[in-house]
Amino acid sequence: MKIKFILFVFIATWLALLVRVFMLSVESNTYYEKLSYNNTIKIEQIAPVRGEIVDINNRPIAINKLGFKIQLAPHLGLKKNQHIFESEMDTIIALLPNLDREKMVKDYKKADSYYNHNFIDIVEFVSYEEIMPIYSVLNLRENINIVSSPKRYYPYNEVGAHSIGYVGRANKNDIINDELKKLIGYTGKTGIENYYNEYLQGLAGEREIKVNANNQEVEEFSYKKASEDRKLTLNIDIELQKYISTLFKGKAGAVVVMGVDGAILSASSFPEYDINTFVSGISNEVWNKLSSSLDKPFTNKLIHGLYPPGSVIKTGLGLIYIASPEIGPNWNTYCTGSMPLGTRVFRCWKKDGHGSVDIKKAIRESCDDFFYKGSIQLGIKKMSDGFMRYGLGKKTGVDLPNEFIGTIPSREWKRLKYNKPWFIGETVNTSIGQGDFLTTPMQIAQFTALMATSKLPRPYFASMIGDKVVEPELQDVLNEDELSKIATIQRAMYEVCNSPGGTGTNYIRTKVKIAGKTGTAQVVGILQDIKERELEHEMEYYTRSHAWFASYGPFDKPQYVVVAMVEHGGHGGAATGDIVSKIYNKLLETGYIKQ
Repeated sequence: MKIKFILFVFIATWLALLVRVFMLSVESNTYYEKLSYNNTIKIEQIAPVRGEIVDINNRPIAINKLGFKIQLAPHLGLKKNQHIFESEMDTIIALLPNLDREKMVKDYKKADSYYNHNFIDIVEFVSYEEIMPIYSVLNLRENINIVSSPKRYYPYNEVGAHSIGYVGRANKNDIINDELKKLIGYTGKTGIENYYNEYLQGLAGEREIKVNANNQEVEEFSYKKASEDRKLTLNIDIELQKYISTLFKGKAGAVVVMGVDGAILSASSFPEYDINTFVSGISNEVWNKLSSSLDKPFTNKLIHGLYPPGSVIKTGLGLIYIASPEIGPNWNTYCTGSMPLGTRVFRCWKKDGHGSVDIKKAIRESCDDFFYKGSIQLGIKKMSDGFMRYGLGKKTGVDLPNEFIGTIPSREWKRLKYNKPWFIGETVNTSIGQGDFLTTPMQIAQFTALMATSKLPRPYFASMIGDKVVEPELQDVLNEDELSKIATIQRAMYEVCNSPGGTGTNYIRTKVKIAGKTGTAQVVGILQDIKERELEHEMEYYTRSHAWFASYGPFDKPQYVVVAMVEHGGHGGAATGDIVSKIYNKLLETGYIKQ
């Protein structure tokens, strides 16, 4: 029995060994063959060069500055290789004394490990001019690697900063969503650079190479070129944008110059900042100065600035009034300068009142009382529904990231947000663009284009994406009654800028006949017991009203919309009229407007 047991164990052991040998030599052949292949064949991804952004006249707005990055061989941080590491660092610093040695050492040690066999980046960018005289010296050293590394550069610095945006280092969240960003190391952070990032960054190329045991390249098997240098052409005229920046010097706010079809010729948020400072990383000193400014230079006020629109929405509300059966085109009222309602008194901006007022006079002279009384007859439901149809309270669809929608006050909105009832006084406040009413300058530009042409355009920056032309998108949002009455509103807007009593007439000095609407949006409320309102220029700066001017021209054949908003500028026409006038004159001078 013992012999049989020993024999069984002996045979079972040998069978197990034979099976194991078979598995290792035959069945595992494919696995080890693949492992061997991976140890000798390496797939290298080739980072694409980011596409350039140019303006409508092919002037470069965002380009790639030619340069190189410096890499150091791995494992030099080991104690036995410390003298080599120090020697290589001494060599680099001797040739490029402006580099930060401490940072280079820190970056190297952070990436160095036993498991990393790739060269380590220690200098992100050295310009072509700096590297060329010393290239041969560095390239001969086996532990130093010089690799082509373009850097994003914005030739116009701060001009159009918020629209163009900037490229910055990709963070962990960026890399999670896109592995290509890990390879490139940079991504569009804001503005057009962010919105069109996927197109601009291109697609990676690929090299299949054979390497030896020391990870040195022996042979190249295949090469696939990166899809790169994808050009993006904008509707923006950067020289016009530059000119408008000079008009806004020392002011905060926003300007939009847009074709009535939605093509944006210029769009700026002020104050601006130099976007080149963000490409390689901004200093704490500069960051603290910008981020602590009460004028909020980092906010893209074009789409993220939420402001009460004030009287500029009276054109749209006037159209809703005269096209409704509740009010109609022939309705008028008598303005005495104030309207009692419950325990409150709603005052017109003109203390002594406007007397008898029809729709044209109400818009021309911006009579608050006309719109107060009309709102009570019409009701907030039809008002808010009309504003929403006209593009307010929703995204315009402009090709910029994370656009805000603003607020169109209504019963439903207040119930959902605050779970509180609606009061008639809120309807009255909404009628003059105050209270909880909030819009962006881009929305007001779109809204003004609707008043000019009866079509609601989608604002857009990109003229051509590669060879593909971007077509305008226009919506029909007006009903038949509104279409038949809009000429009345357009005539009233003309009178705002050209007739005696027009709120913009005394401030417009342009060779182009334009139509428009001024707006003075209060930042702080006026107490009921104050009889004499403090003049805007006498108020503390940050309590002064925001000044709006929404316009289009030429009046008889609308081509462009110009919207200017000056934060705490005071009276709409006084603060913005000169800016708007000079923009139209420049459009005429440069041939954009043809009369």
